[in-house]
Amino acid sequence: MKKIWLMQPIKFMSDVVDNRFINLSSVRLDDQKQVMEKIRDEGHCPFCRENLETYHKNPILNEGKFWILTENQWPYEKTKHQLLAIYKTHVEHLNELDPDSGKELFEFFINESKKRNISGGGIALRFGLSEEGNYGSSVHHIHAHLIEPDLAVLGEHEAWKFKFGQSKNYHKDEKSEKNDV
Repeated sequence: MKKIWLMQPIKFMSDVVDNRFINLSSVRLDDQKQVMEKIRDEGHCPFCRENLETYHKNPILNEGKFWILTENQWPYEKTKHQLLAIYKTHVEHLNELDPDSGKELFEFFINESKKRNISGGGIALRFGLSEEGNYGSSVHHIHAHLIEPDLAVLGEHEAWKFKFGQSKNYHKDEKSEKNDV
C-alpha cells in the first residue's frame, strides 16, 4: 500500500524540489540533468514501463516477469560495466518487492556476468524515502546496479564507492564530488 505523503513533492535540498519520482540532487552529468529536468516538468516516473523508452536510450538486454535489464544510460566514472535492472512495477521500498523477484534479478546478473566475463564488482539496490534526506537514488523506482569497477584506472589512494545516502541539506562541493563516484 502506498503512503499518501509520497504523492507530494519532496524537498531534498534547500533549493531543489523534485517531482515525487526523481531527485535532482543525485544527478551527476549535464546531459543527465537536462533529461531529468524534463522528467521533473512532466511529473512522471522515467522507469515506469510506459515512460522508459521516452527517456532511456540504451537497448533492453533482457525482460522477465519482474525486471527489465539494460545498461546504465549515465554510467559512473571508472567502471568497466554497469548494468541496471529496473523493477517492472512502480515500487519504492524493498518491502514492496515480490520475494520471487530476487531469483530473477540474480539470474539476470549472473548471466550477464558470464557473458561479459566480469571478474568482480558489486550489486547495489537503494530504496525508500525520508524527510531527512535521500538514500542516493536519482530515480525513486526500485532498480539494482551490477557494477564492475575499472581497477586499472583507479589511483593508488582511490577506491570505488557507491553512495547510499545524503542529508536533505546536501550540496555538492569539490570534496563531496570526489566521494560521489
